Amino acid sequence: MRLHVGSLCLALVFFSANSFAHKDTEPPHQTYSEGNLALENGSTIENFKISYTTQGTLNADKSNAILMVTAIGGNHHRIDYLIGPGKALDTDKYFVICTDAIGNGLTTSPSNSQTQPNISFPEFNIRDMVNSQYRLVTEQLGINKLVAVVGASMGGMQALQWAVSYPNAMQSVIPIIPLAKTHAWTTGVLEMLRQSIMTDPGYQGGKYDKPVEKGMRLWAGWLSGVIVRTPTYQNQQFNTPEAEINFINKLEDASWKRMDANDWIWQSRAYDRHDIGQTKGFNGDTIAALKSIKAKTLILAGTGDLLNPESDAKESAKYIPKARYVPINDVIPMGHLSGAGATPNENEVQNKAIKQFLSALNK
Repeated sequence: MRLHVGSLCLALVFFSANSFAHKDTEPPHQTYSEGNLALENGSTIENFKISYTTQGTLNADKSNAILMVTAIGGNHHRIDYLIGPGKALDTDKYFVICTDAIGNGLTTSPSNSQTQPNISFPEFNIRDMVNSQYRLVTEQLGINKLVAVVGASMGGMQALQWAVSYPNAMQSVIPIIPLAKTHAWTTGVLEMLRQSIMTDPGYQGGKYDKPVEKGMRLWAGWLSGVIVRTPTYQNQQFNTPEAEINFINKLEDASWKRMDANDWIWQSRAYDRHDIGQTKGFNGDTIAALKSIKAKTLILAGTGDLLNPESDAKESAKYIPKARYVPINDVIPMGHLSGAGATPNENEVQNKAIKQFLSALNK
């Protein structure tokens, strides 16, 4: 059995809302109360609070801030492999704001709302996430222009949306394994994951009073054990059916409790509806929205990605003025796992490319 132990350990927590558990020695969780958050669909999230942490020191003119936005099911630790002294998002140089997206269980979500719990929670989209983050950055932190907005997966999608919604609010954006628009394939994957949860009798139409174990086991196995990987990568890890099945079973045991079922379903529906072309003023024209981006752009994508196909990232890079495109792992296609901090090699590729990109911003 050819098992890469480090990759297995990371897979067990991939896309986890509780991954990389927050320690007492780390920057404290903070929240910013935004009151009733008006959503693009006309609904309102009541008593909305956005969760975030900060690392590094904000300089006197507030010109060294980087905003990190997170993946579906992820939290503010999602791209820790890029954050810290000497890394791409160097906390000796930058003030790094790490946010939690609507619906991840830390920021206001179906699982923690006191007045709109579970299925009474309004559906939201990625622009709503970005709008709530913009208020945090400008109102709470008093920052008018960010050095960069960076995120992986749904975080990469938010980064692109930031560049379209608030074109003058940042010098640069760094979308990792992103989509500019969610197409039918990805929606199909997400819908089957939702059905894996919702067809469990324990789901009870979303009004469950205990974790939805059977459905969430299927969800964990499909998402973290199959969809975020590629056949090439998985075949290199395991050379017998027994080894693969054992891996899936252990992954499900370790990770089925990692996120509330409704939280994930609500975030996945936001993922479905993502299209930067639907931003006001673009009339559904995704290409026009991409062409409008003023921020310097570095896109990194995963070869063979089965969740966010890299063809979308390549297409986006063609239309964004002077965008740079970097494949994270062409030698051993890892797919969506490429943007997860899974191996030293892909970590090095991302840290090197992002560090060079940021250092050249003002040249």
